[in-house]
This record gives sequence, C-alpha cells and structure tokens, in this order.
Amino acid sequence: MSGSIEVRGLSRAFRSTVRRPGFAGALRSLIDPERVTKYAVSDITFDVAPGELLALLGPNGAGKSTTIKILTGILTPTAGEARVAGVVPYQERERNARNIGAVFGQRTQLWWDLPVRESFAILRDIYEVPRAEHAARLREFDDLLELSAFWDTRVRHLSLGQRVRCDLAAALLHDPPVVFLDEPTIGMDVVVKEQVREFLRHQVEQRGRTVLLTTHDMTEVERLAERVVLVNHGRLVLDGTLDEIRRTYGSTWQVRVTLADAHAAVVPLPGIALLGRDGPRAVFGPDGSGAPTVHQALKAVIERYEVTDVAIDEADLEDVMRAAYVHAGPAVEEA
Repeated sequence: MSGSIEVRGLSRAFRSTVRRPGFAGALRSLIDPERVTKYAVSDITFDVAPGELLALLGPNGAGKSTTIKILTGILTPTAGEARVAGVVPYQERERNARNIGAVFGQRTQLWWDLPVRESFAILRDIYEVPRAEHAARLREFDDLLELSAFWDTRVRHLSLGQRVRCDLAAALLHDPPVVFLDEPTIGMDVVVKEQVREFLRHQVEQRGRTVLLTTHDMTEVERLAERVVLVNHGRLVLDGTLDEIRRTYGSTWQVRVTLADAHAAVVPLPGIALLGRDGPRAVFGPDGSGAPTVHQALKAVIERYEVTDVAIDEADLEDVMRAAYVHAGPAVEEA
C-alpha cells in the first residue's frame, strides 16, 4: 500500500457581496453590488509521505477544512494544484474516492435509520469489496474498536464515541491508502479518545496508511504526529517536527537540579543560562541565543554536573502553538 499527498501553491478564493445598511443601501447593493474576494487558502505548499501522519493545525478559520475539502475533491482550487495518491482529486473525483477515506467529526457517512451492520454492507457493495475481505476487515476493526457491541444498533441511537468509531471503520472498509480526519475526536470522553488514537497508530505503523489530521487537541498531536503543518489566515506559517516547533516558539523551559556537591561551582553552558542558585539547588534556562531543546539542555547539565535530583518545567504544546499563532503575521488581504 502506498499513497502520498502533494500540495503546490494551493489557493482558494470566495467572492461575496458587501451588504450596505438601510433600505437605500440594500437597493444599491441590488443594482450595483460591491463584491469582495477573500482567500480561505493562499499559496500553500506541503507534502505528506506515504505512511506518515501529519497534523494540519491552525485556529478556527485558518483554512484547514478548506484544504481538506480540496484534497477530498469537494472543492476546486482557484490556483495551484494537488495530488492524492497520484490523482488530482477535483478532476477525478470517483477515482480519488476509491483512494481515500474521510472522517469529519460533526458528520457521518452512515445511514441514520439503519443498523451499523447494514451501513457497512451497503459500503461494501458501493466499493465492490469482496465479502471475504470485508469480513476480515470488520473482524480487525472490531478487535481494535470494539464495534460488535452495537452492530445492530441504529446509527441515530449511537453515542458520539460509538458513531465516530463506526465512521472510522466505514472510512477504511475499502482499504484506502490515504485517510483524512477533520476533528475526529471532538466531544469524545478521554477513554474513547485514547482508543481512537491507538487505532490510528495501528493504521499508520502497521498498515502504512497516510493520514492527514486536523485537531485542536494538542494531546492528540503529541501522541500521534511527528510533523506539523501550521496554517493561519489561509497561509502556511510553519512546517516541521514537534521538536523544531518547540525550539522555535517554546523557549520557556527550565531545568531544576539538586547538585551532589552543594559548594560546586556552576557556570552557564552553551545556549543555557544559570537562572538561579540556592545552595545545592540550581535552575537553568535558555539564554536566548539559539537555545537547545529542554531535553538537550537536560542532557548537557547532567553530563556536566553530578546531580541527585532533577525536574523539568516546560511550556506545553498549547502554549507553543499559541506563540506560533501570535507570530503568524497579518491576514490575507481582501480584494
């Protein structure tokens, strides 16, 4: 199984009419409408390698869902191009649909009034999946997601967690190489969230699926993704690993140690400042000159000094992303 996502200079503009106040304004808008163009996505470029899970992050309105709608073939871009598993999604929609699975957290692809089992059977026939393969995949998904407890429950009677687990299984029944997940765990309890994360890890690591995930849950990002693409105001802000993002925007770490020798001389290390000293206790932090990550700093301190105790204070990923959003730059201009 192989599949990749290639995005080059992708842009999507939407035109709307300016509504003027009052009756005269409404009449003028009707006769001589003023139109503005707003870019939901502007000149975005990134790749997702086969078998990689990439987190596409950004605040509400940043362009994440628009990007996914283009990649799933729902929308056509205004400029640029995209390929999913070698297919241009908005030009070959049917072929693209066979190569992808998609789960949108607030929507379902199951039939509302039918039992789950019957929805899966309909999807089997739509995608022309052989019965033996279909049965084998359902057994695998049942082992991972515990679906059989509500096989015969109508979709409208499922809890949110049950429905999303069924949607995940439904999206993968035809064995697609590429999967798009738009806020799949929104509103779930922590137990079901972890079950879904384990399932996604299995699909990437054991099945080699390519996954593009959007989420506001930073715990999910830390546990699933090694690489992040950050967008804001429709533009790509950052493309890198979590370590690179922390290094760029998360410089508020501290390493606290207790020295074996309370009278040992303590000096700054490369990129690491001595923030405070009280007897055997010393506090280190970044010196602002291209500081190392907290883990690199911890390693350097332990190698330099003999310590009996150590603690780390680090900005969590939400703080890091918030800092990245602040530094994201101005919004895309309307025209």
